[in-house]
Amino acid sequence: MSQNGCARRRVSRPVATVLATLAAIGGTLLAGAFTAPEAGRAEPVATGPGPCVPGACPGAYPEPHNGPVKGRDNGVNVFVGGDYAVRRAAAAAEGRVVVLGDFDLAKGAGLPPAYHVGVVGLGSRVPPDNGSAFLRVGGDLKLAAGQRLVAEEGAVTGTVTYAGNATGPGTVSPKAAHDVAAVAAVQGLREELTATSTCYAYDKGVARKATGTAVNHGAATAFTGDGISALQVFTVPFDLTAPGGGPQNLTFARIPARATVLVNLTRPGSEAQTISTSAAKVAGVQRERLLWNVPDAREVRLAGTGQLDGSLLVGRRSSLTHLSLPGVNGRLFTAGSLSHESAGAAGPSIHAYPFTGRLPDCGTAPTPEAGNHLPVPVPAGPHPGAPPPNAPVAGDGHELAHGGPPMSTDMVLGAALMTTGAGMALIVLHRQRPHPRWD
Repeated sequence: MSQNGCARRRVSRPVATVLATLAAIGGTLLAGAFTAPEAGRAEPVATGPGPCVPGACPGAYPEPHNGPVKGRDNGVNVFVGGDYAVRRAAAAAEGRVVVLGDFDLAKGAGLPPAYHVGVVGLGSRVPPDNGSAFLRVGGDLKLAAGQRLVAEEGAVTGTVTYAGNATGPGTVSPKAAHDVAAVAAVQGLREELTATSTCYAYDKGVARKATGTAVNHGAATAFTGDGISALQVFTVPFDLTAPGGGPQNLTFARIPARATVLVNLTRPGSEAQTISTSAAKVAGVQRERLLWNVPDAREVRLAGTGQLDGSLLVGRRSSLTHLSLPGVNGRLFTAGSLSHESAGAAGPSIHAYPFTGRLPDCGTAPTPEAGNHLPVPVPAGPHPGAPPPNAPVAGDGHELAHGGPPMSTDMVLGAALMTTGAGMALIVLHRQRPHPRWD
């Protein structure tokens, strides 16, 4: 072996070590870019009640329970276009919460002083990622004396941000942060929800054609579908209450598997709407594919002795929703204001469950990376040559954008270092290979 060949081998070892180090650093940066916590990247932007946004979405959501955390969902679970008031014994709002107006915590004297956001003791147990915003407030954060706003539980911890002022002597755990852009990404969603709610209930100014019937029998309201449509539409021109305003059972029949159920609650001549649930579970429908839509009411009351399954959309900007029933198991989006209350000493909660249905296209472009979307219309019934009701629909917002997500700085730098290190290492190895002599 020549002296030059020996020199090349002596020099190549430290060079190879350096190049391998570069490649390793690049790999670490690249891996970190894909696994960084939510706080280090842009949050998904909601356009309406939608599916789970990873996180680590569970394959199936459990019934409300108080066991271990079952996954992570970064989708918005509660959106309030106006103000959000917490009164009486209201206990919690699970999942990500966004409020464009003020958040005002002032529960009754002698009641548990804490209100939990993001993660709750009893619910689906699918909170947002650690370090992400559990609560965003566009107005003031108002906390009365002795009140506690809690965005953590054990190893699960999130943030609270507000764009206005922090007033009152109450406390926030972990400490809240001021951010003038706390809700900047969703400032236009309020108007969007109003238009969408109206579109779901009315087609060109006329009540959307129903595919089934809703009959109030006093002790129960029975919803009966047509048994075939992928989108089951019901028009309800009355309160969902028993005589005298008491609670009632809500039952569904002839709903195809995986069909989306849209219930439009409209009361001609009235600006009030009430749902009063009994302790019986809402039967005959998948909660993740059920949407209660209230487009017109100025006053909405959710009361009773049982939990309401399904997501809720309230479209009127000047509306006030009074929520006092024990629990809502689904997304809650209102263009108006929300008062979370209680009828007694028990603490009602909003539980984080996704909406995975496919609703009429109301002119709002879906945002695939957001997860919360307004999909394309589904025909009212089968027709010759039509695909099966559960067949995927192109462009419905479930697929990824063709271009993929934008690359972060860490992703670009990591990929460059890996490519440089690996490429130069190959050159060194090539030079070390014995070459035939032709002399």
